[in-house]
Amino acid sequence: QVQLVESGGDLVQPGGSLRLSCAASGSIFSFYAMGWYRQAPEKQRELVAAITVGGSTNYADSVKGRFTISRDNDKNTVYLQMNSLKPEDTAVYYCNAQTTRLGIRYDYWGQGTQVTVSS
Repeated sequence: QVQLVESGGDLVQPGGSLRLSCAASGSIFSFYAMGWYRQAPEKQRELVAAITVGGSTNYADSVKGRFTISRDNDKNTVYLQMNSLKPEDTAVYYCNAQTTRLGIRYDYWGQGTQVTVSS
């Protein structure tokens, strides 16, 4: 298993920037694909950005060009750099680790960190 702890959420003005971090422990970090999801009030959780074991990335259309996901396998940490933030980015952001063993997918989640974009 892997344990995930997010940090970096805050209140920021529109147009501002934040960097979220997710520290992993308990397993071999480099074996996991990592992702950031978010959930706004009364909305479903949605994928924001993901990075594979090999470093390939993909993003939700709503954040392309503004957000960047990266990972540091030496530090067992995945980051989400968020620029040009908009009020609609307000949500709880969750870190996800995903792996597959013997054909079964396993997902692990952090506790979430609140991002609020408001003037």
